[in-house]
Amino acid sequence: MKLRPSLLMLLCLLRRGVMGAVSPENTPLVSSFPVNGTSTPHQVTEVCNVSLETQRAVGAAIAQLGLKLLENLQPGPEHPNVVLSPLSISLALSQLALGARNETEEQLLGALHADLLSDYYKILSCLQEQLIVKAIKVASRIYLKPGFDLKKDFLERSLQLFKSAPTPLTSAEEVNQWVEEATDDHIKNFLSILPPSVVLMLINAVHFKGEWKSRFDTRFTAKDLFYIDRQTSVKVDMMIGSKYPLSMFVDGEQGIQVARFPFQGNVSFLVVMPLPSQNLSRAAANLKISDLYRRLPSEIPMLVKLPKFKLEYKQDLQQALTSMGLGSLFSGPDLSGIAAGPLVVSGVQHASSIELNEEGAEASAATSVTLVRTVPIFAVNMPFIFAIVDDVSHTPLFLGTVTNPNPGATAELSDDPEILRFLSSSMPSDRPQSDDPYWDNMLHDESQ
Repeated sequence: MKLRPSLLMLLCLLRRGVMGAVSPENTPLVSSFPVNGTSTPHQVTEVCNVSLETQRAVGAAIAQLGLKLLENLQPGPEHPNVVLSPLSISLALSQLALGARNETEEQLLGALHADLLSDYYKILSCLQEQLIVKAIKVASRIYLKPGFDLKKDFLERSLQLFKSAPTPLTSAEEVNQWVEEATDDHIKNFLSILPPSVVLMLINAVHFKGEWKSRFDTRFTAKDLFYIDRQTSVKVDMMIGSKYPLSMFVDGEQGIQVARFPFQGNVSFLVVMPLPSQNLSRAAANLKISDLYRRLPSEIPMLVKLPKFKLEYKQDLQQALTSMGLGSLFSGPDLSGIAAGPLVVSGVQHASSIELNEEGAEASAATSVTLVRTVPIFAVNMPFIFAIVDDVSHTPLFLGTVTNPNPGATAELSDDPEILRFLSSSMPSDRPQSDDPYWDNMLHDESQ
């Protein structure tokens, strides 16, 4: 089974106010730069000698940004599911912060939770290098309108820290071609036209392709119900793994269940499933990924149900970022470290896709579904929060909420009395009894 999430971040900058301002002394402007310049492997090794504690500190900062955004991007009828890449967003906003000054710089570093971290840019750059080694594709580029001059220091640091090189901004088609290549053809036709008056684009893309350590068998995928709320459900393709080695726990106080599905290569798919009475954004606000990792027990074999889905998400993050205190980026920021003359951010475009399927699945773990009640069960059949996390630094590469994994399906009434009793009951203890209404969704073992 392979997971293919992709995300694109686009920051568009326009000229604002009267042009022709003179650049400060000793800040030369350039309109071209070596496109293929990169650090040597030796330089990367020297720069990236950071401790595990430091890696997790920057991972926690990235997680805080992502969870705050998730709070401000509520699922709705048009977007029942939200998919973000806290890593990509952090990289894009951090590159913008390189050219920010005064209050704008303080606001950006505060939103990035980077103001308390020493050598933030260096550590973030090192983290990017380490993730690339794990086959996580990260690409960035500066699209520059011909004739528009950038400051040399901004270009040099962008290339050194983020491998972000400039290229002429000529057409939407050329941008779209780069986007398709950077996301392995998962995001197409990102731009229909070039934004009016744009002089600079900072683009960042992240792509990850993972294979489970324990695979699902396509022969056991079957239609099953996913409960959107107490009244409605949709039919989805549900992947089933019998005696699947899973690490999970139940937090009765917070009203959540947490499970970790490991990929090969020290990356995991983390599922946090609140009770129907719990609000997804409220649950996300209280999450601390490192704490969840510390609480995860050893794996035990259980029957697992995980929905198969393909989701796409596209959103301008301006409103969400404004709610987080970054509204001045879109009105009157100080970005004088990027270029002479005032600039303003016209938009922060975000596009993403994620697909879960059984490609490459093997049948080695398959057993009959009739064994469903002889092993513990974890069924992802209600709205949930997910995170794709680097197991070492605890950095969330991707983060999202799924309230309907099959948006195109017709919703049905959940009129099964047992289901209604299940959805309206209170949270069971950490050790449910066999007659508990959460039987089909909670950790249990009939043999006990």
